[in-house]
Amino acid sequence: MSKLIINIAGHDFEVEVNKSPDTDGFTTVSVNGETLRVAIAPEAAPTAIEWAIVGERSYEVLFDRDMRSIQSVHGHHELRIRDLEAGVARPRSGDGRVKAPIPGIIANVLIEMEQTVSAGQPILVLEAMKMQNEITAPRAGTITTLNARRGQTVTLHELLVEIS
Repeated sequence: MSKLIINIAGHDFEVEVNKSPDTDGFTTVSVNGETLRVAIAPEAAPTAIEWAIVGERSYEVLFDRDMRSIQSVHGHHELRIRDLEAGVARPRSGDGRVKAPIPGIIANVLIEMEQTVSAGQPILVLEAMKMQNEITAPRAGTITTLNARRGQTVTLHELLVEIS
């Protein structure tokens, strides 16, 4: 079972998806507590029109390549998907290096050079896909390298902080 928050055009929907379709290709989905049977077209090209059957109704939809919007006969809508079961895991470095777990923008820097920090202490806030993710110190020590500044765009696994 996968639990998601899907925001379409500013409206949140709490969605639980049974990952295994039944023999006729339908998957059980709960949207805000209402159970539905859904079938979705097999994966196609990112710009292809796809179809979905929800209950007894069919829909044609077009998702953008980055899954940030959806187009249907009802118009073009901004789309945000958040997996409630997937935490933002910082890549393990085995030492005091803190690397960007996902690409994003540094929303806040909570530490300074030569500051002493404790393990688990929040040190940065990284914004990605309109969600703010708190990055914590992997161990206690002193900040010896600080490569992050507020508003900076960072790439996956970019070195942000070193703690000695």
